[in-house]
Amino acid sequence: MRKRWALPWALVERPAADVDGCREAHARLATEIVKVSDSVARLPTRLPEWSVGHVMTHLARNAEAMVRRVEAATRGEVIDQYAGGVEGRALEIEAGAGRPARELIADVLFWSQQLDGTFDLLPDDCWGRPVRSNRGGEHPVSKLPRHRWWEVEVHLVDLGIGFGPADWPTVFVDWALPRLITGLADRADRRSLMAWLLGRGSPPTLGPWA
Repeated sequence: MRKRWALPWALVERPAADVDGCREAHARLATEIVKVSDSVARLPTRLPEWSVGHVMTHLARNAEAMVRRVEAATRGEVIDQYAGGVEGRALEIEAGAGRPARELIADVLFWSQQLDGTFDLLPDDCWGRPVRSNRGGEHPVSKLPRHRWWEVEVHLVDLGIGFGPADWPTVFVDWALPRLITGLADRADRRSLMAWLLGRGSPPTLGPWA
């Protein structure tokens, strides 16, 4: 679904630190995924029912979707994150997960590089233009570099191919951890959570991250 929007849009400063963080995360991703062979691509990950091939396909399609939405924004359009919404996203990931490792690696690298180039060349007056999330909400283009940075760092751990939480850069942890802590109260029984934080209870069962 496409929507045209009228000027003026809010002028937003280029998120230089997030663009740099995203590029550096892509460099770490490129270093790690060269380890993936055809047999490794079939292995399970930390994500239920997703193989390494599923996670890599998701990382590629996520970057592609960002490039498409930014390009649409420069034309004055707002488009869906994934064709077919949540179902379309799932179908694309499933369809691509079983590819040979060399195809998975090339796909991730290509779209990561395309996204870096898109952010680098985006005119200053485009960062405030709206894009649509997969849940239907809208936010400025300026939020995309941080969203992508998050996706790459978290899914690098999910892949289970040698990159772990200890490898997360401090600058990533410094902004991501407070966000997670803020959302804890919506993911667990509040009294159980409070007791645990006070050292007077076991870790609570957490609902899914929203």
